[in-house]
Amino acid sequence: MKVAKRIEEVREFILEKRNQGQRIGFVPTMGYLHQGHLSLLEEGIEDNDILVLSIFVNPTQFGEGEDYEDYPRDLDRDLELAKKVGVDLVFIPEVDQIYSKQSATTVRVEGLVDGLCGASRPGHFDGVCTIVTKLFNIVNPHRAYFGQKDAQQLAVIKRMVEDLNFDIQIVGMPIVREEDGLALSSRNKYLSKEERKAALVLSRSLELAQDLIGDGQRRANIIKEEMRNMIEKEDLAEIDYIDIVNQLNLKKVSNLEGPTLIALAVYIGETRLIDNLILEV
Repeated sequence: MKVAKRIEEVREFILEKRNQGQRIGFVPTMGYLHQGHLSLLEEGIEDNDILVLSIFVNPTQFGEGEDYEDYPRDLDRDLELAKKVGVDLVFIPEVDQIYSKQSATTVRVEGLVDGLCGASRPGHFDGVCTIVTKLFNIVNPHRAYFGQKDAQQLAVIKRMVEDLNFDIQIVGMPIVREEDGLALSSRNKYLSKEERKAALVLSRSLELAQDLIGDGQRRANIIKEEMRNMIEKEDLAEIDYIDIVNQLNLKKVSNLEGPTLIALAVYIGETRLIDNLILEV
């Protein structure tokens, strides 16, 4: 497994492999890998000849007062896991490799970023789209893999790739959960034992929504209210948002029909967690 810190190293490696006719898969991450990340890596290895992993905690997608400095990091462990899975190249740039002091360009996708996490974290998706564009231009992959837990991010990146004519297939992968239902996240590390238990209210509220829909309920406001009532009974939980939207355009719906995304963000103590459910109604 090759580890590269400089853009030129990555480009030389990729050019050689492409000239050999090999297919390149890519998984961009902020590190602190968990089984959700590993599922992306395993799929990427299965689908491609070469798999590239990037580990970069991107400062431009963190807002003021968010956890950029404290975001979990364990590079030695990440490299060990990547090697064990079979990654071919790990790109671990420093910030000044990615963003020069003269940087004046930002990539923004209009519309899709207005609601959900985009409303709660202004500028977040500008940072995401800018770093993903940069990494796509550096790695030049045939396929790139993203987790469905960040459903809005996945939709935004798909739109960006289509609008900017990237010749890259975006592959969305299912949410990976603990046995008790908690969606895997690097930020789960922040949770105390008591908070970890309280965090289960996210997945349970989605299960409640699914049950309501299975029983024939189609009114979004009723489903959201039932979810809200459940979450508010948990003392350690504070709701950021609960929304039901069309999965394709992320616009709010009043009655469920077609591809539907039920998404929520909840603070458990000081830790903001997200989860979602996608279903065809």
